[in-house]
Amino acid sequence: MTERIQRLRANSIKTRPYISPERAILITKFYQSDAAREVSAPVRRALAFQYVLEQKKICINEGELIVGERGPAPLATPTYPEICIHSLQDLEIIHSRPKVPFTVDDETRKVYEESIIPYWKGKSLRDRIFANMSPAWIDAYEAGIFTEFQEQRAPGHTVLGKKIYSKGLLDMKADIRRSLESLDFLNDPEAYDKREELKAMEIAADAMIAFAKRHADKLHELAAAEQDAARQKELEQMAVICEHVPAHAPRTFWEALQYYWFVHLGVVTELNPWDSFNPGRLDQHLYPFYQRELENGTLTKEWATELLQSFWVKFNHHPSPPKMGVTAKESNTYTDFALINMGGVKEDGSDAVNELSYLLLDVVEEMRILQPSSMIQLSKKNPDRFLKRALKIVKTGFGQPSIFNTDSIVQELMRQGKSVEDARNGGCSGCVETGAFGVEAYILTGYFNLPKILEITLHNGVDPRTGKKIGLETGDLTTFATFEELLEAYRRQVQYFADVKLEGNNIIDRIYARNMPVPFLSLMIDDCIAKGKDYLDGGPRYNTSYVQGVGLGSITDALAAIKYQVFDQQKYSMKELLDALNADFEGYDALRNDLLNHTPKYGNDDDYADDVSRQVFDIYYNAINGRPSSKGGFFRINMLPTTCHVYFGSVTGALPDGRKAGQPVSEGISPVQGADRQGPTAVVKSAAKIDHIKTGGTLLNQKFTPQFLADDDGIDKVAHLVRSYFKMDGHHIQFNVVNAKTLRDAQRHPQNYRDLIVRVAGYSDYFVDLTEELQEEIIKRTEHQNV
Repeated sequence: MTERIQRLRANSIKTRPYISPERAILITKFYQSDAAREVSAPVRRALAFQYVLEQKKICINEGELIVGERGPAPLATPTYPEICIHSLQDLEIIHSRPKVPFTVDDETRKVYEESIIPYWKGKSLRDRIFANMSPAWIDAYEAGIFTEFQEQRAPGHTVLGKKIYSKGLLDMKADIRRSLESLDFLNDPEAYDKREELKAMEIAADAMIAFAKRHADKLHELAAAEQDAARQKELEQMAVICEHVPAHAPRTFWEALQYYWFVHLGVVTELNPWDSFNPGRLDQHLYPFYQRELENGTLTKEWATELLQSFWVKFNHHPSPPKMGVTAKESNTYTDFALINMGGVKEDGSDAVNELSYLLLDVVEEMRILQPSSMIQLSKKNPDRFLKRALKIVKTGFGQPSIFNTDSIVQELMRQGKSVEDARNGGCSGCVETGAFGVEAYILTGYFNLPKILEITLHNGVDPRTGKKIGLETGDLTTFATFEELLEAYRRQVQYFADVKLEGNNIIDRIYARNMPVPFLSLMIDDCIAKGKDYLDGGPRYNTSYVQGVGLGSITDALAAIKYQVFDQQKYSMKELLDALNADFEGYDALRNDLLNHTPKYGNDDDYADDVSRQVFDIYYNAINGRPSSKGGFFRINMLPTTCHVYFGSVTGALPDGRKAGQPVSEGISPVQGADRQGPTAVVKSAAKIDHIKTGGTLLNQKFTPQFLADDDGIDKVAHLVRSYFKMDGHHIQFNVVNAKTLRDAQRHPQNYRDLIVRVAGYSDYFVDLTEELQEEIIKRTEHQNV
């Protein structure tokens, strides 16, 4: 990388994130003003967006090529008090906690104490959500049966499509005017609401154009004072770019990157949409600009690389805003889950890998920073060279890129009702979540604790941790004569808690739609303008709400153990097993040894256990899939944990697979940590036995020693493993290439491993920034030395 990029990268990595009160101050001032009164909710939100962009500090960093910061400086992290108001105690915890801290200075604390907290207390959406939830929902939430993403964050997980590469905001304003002119106030009872939403979109578009102009003015000012002729020329060119985009469609590679970045800032300034907003299939979007400019001599490969590397740094400047409580336990990381997609297929179904796909992989390898995250979409139509290039980055131990099955993604989206063109243009965001890019709101609604529901079932609806009855009375297990009776009791409990969660989700959807519309984001997603409806209120072409199942390996092994040891082998009675669980296996060493070492386990290509995994999967799928949401879309499932498997384990007692109370449950669709003993091929064969096409994403982690991937033979073997798994419709696979000895040493001497990066769930993070519980969980994942 050039000296410029080395400097920008180093500054981004060494700067500690801190809380900036700028946005909180501005949003509070606006809501206290006359401008916020007596206007519709969409217009109020658009005017608030406009006010923030008019008043916030313009930051242009020395030497950078892409401009714009969410806060007043790099890693200055805003808060969103209208969603969730941090208390003074929260701010102190955020400042002082040893993992993922944010500096909070005295001025920020004072502003919160005197202005922010007094105004927003009782008004934030978090307060409204909890005031509207049923006692059953509260009980299940507090027990750790499920989490709620919108508790502290706005609905998110959408990805930009190709729209901005052919349309400027002025073009979108023309589309808005056409929609306004077509409103039928005589026959359409929603015409007034549509008009307000369209007016709000227009205000938001103008606000972003003006924001870009503020950057252009600042760039002209800096250019006039610049002594270095080369930098002066750059600054003037950047000013011209900011005058052109986003008002107009981009003409060049540089303009396309800057346009996207303004859109990104707009989306994450308007609200904090549960992370993950990103440009999606960057190699496809940028390739026409790249190819055209290479041919006419206005761009070189080296200059394109430097522009992309500067773009990468911008993502790393924007840590995920601070989370508290359960939300922090779900995903306590600085990573904002922006996932760059590369490869896959074109809209016509042909191979989409191009020269820029490889250039982007070069950037990923050389930059080696946490954000943005990266992945390759791998189709049977893509060359092996592409896969092996990605694996040569994976083997460095960076945890990126992850690998996704394009052919499965297309099938998943089409099964959900998308057109084949929209499916091929789609991909994944965040960790592994499938969506149709640019045309869909696919919102994560929270995690679902499958093993905990078994614990409730085993105790006839009572949570043994608290003694409180929170589930159904499905029967005394000691009276069950067959495993099928137990499975039916478990099915009923899953259905009950799914009903509770979905009912809550629909209420939360309405709270957001009515109080916190997002007119700027709505501009970017088809068909919000055509419908005159907000992104959060059914505006996009497709609307999906995902519930993430956690602990497939744990629940499979737990049920398989009961089936094998109690009903089939009849070695232990149900009472003996329950007594052992209630004692956390103290005094039951022989029983626990049988559960751990003499019982079929998921992840070993053993049909006895894997058949149970299919049954569990179907129970979860049938409880949620296809049920209508309040936005005119549907609820679907995916299976990923982020870091929630650690939290869910902490609230779950001992399980019949031999796991002791409080330990993490399994993550994603991976086997229980250490339970897979027949090698990685057996793992993928077990994982492939569930129907991935019925989901919106599954997450599979594997760990290899660095020695195994040290040469081309190891790369070839892992490439064959990936291809084999994908032929069986596996959705996703990712690798940690590190040994347990290194990780143990990093625990003891973190100062020597500040740059050690590992794959956690669907994202990479610095190992020393992880909690001790999560570090232990990663260490215990089976370490493969061969395929």
